[in-house]
Formats: sequence, structure tokens, C-alpha cells
Amino acid sequence: MTASDLARRRFAAVALPHLDAAYSLAKSLAGNGADAEDIVQEACLRALAALETQQVEKPRAWMLTITRNVALTFLSRRAPPSPADIGDLERDGRLSAAEPGPDAETRLIAADEGAALRGALAELPLALRETLLMRAVHGLSYRDIAVATAAPVGTVMSRLARARAALAQALGAKK
Repeated sequence: MTASDLARRRFAAVALPHLDAAYSLAKSLAGNGADAEDIVQEACLRALAALETQQVEKPRAWMLTITRNVALTFLSRRAPPSPADIGDLERDGRLSAAEPGPDAETRLIAADEGAALRGALAELPLALRETLLMRAVHGLSYRDIAVATAAPVGTVMSRLARARAALAQALGAKK
């Protein structure tokens, strides 16, 4: 068995289980599904190449780090997303403002709150938005986020606090 075959098998075991999380992060950062697919595809190619020479201790954090880096490169080549481009976090089952109930009024309120949340997320600076998404949506630890973003743990904690405060202020002001 060649090194390439071993890398493909390791990729199936290490990276494939985390593709949904990678896509979700890419979509949240890029703002749309088509760009997210391109980002994840490039991240998979980089992960496959890296597995030929690297040992991976934390596969989820490792895959999200690669995805984040590819997304940042992609984003540096285009304009920032608009609030409508952040993606449908409720449909993805994450960061839902409220569970829609059976009646139309409850669904309309939930849709309005979801739109407000997407708008508030889009307004956050990228460093705050990505840190918040890695923690709240993907469940990464402070240390894993620090490794993924190449920032000290204290900076990660500060970014999370600032992101949460900005979201609270933005969402409170819209009510």
C-alpha cells in the first residue's frame, strides 16, 4: 500500500466525519452555499495532502482550522458579505432564535428574529464572527479556537465576550 493510499484511508477516518461542520463554518464565513462548497473542496484537498505527513490529534479542530484558513484566503479576494448572505443558521439547526411553533404568528416572529440574528452576525468583524461561530456553533474549546486562529487563549476569550456583547446590543436595539 502506497503512502497516498494510506493518506486516503486516514482522510476517510479523520476528515470525512467533520465535513458537515466544515461546510457549516465555510458557509457562515463566506455567506453562501456555492462558495462554501468551493472552500470545503479546497480544504479537503489540503487535508488529504497534509495527512501524508502529519499526525492529527484533534480531527474536528484540525479540519475546521484548514477550512477557516481556506475561507480567509477566499474572503480576502472578494467583498464582505451582506446580512442576507450570512446563511440560514436556523435551517442548519444552529443559533435558532426560537423554535417555530405550529401557528403562523410564532413562525413569523421566529423568522424575524432569525433575520435579525443573521444581520447582527454579518455586522461583526470577521475575527469576532469566526470565533463566535467556532465556539457556539461548532463547540470548539478555547484552546482549539486559539490554535485555529493563531491567537492566544486570552484573545479568544476577549473576542467571544466582545462578539456576545455586540450581538446582545444589536439584537436589543432592534426590539
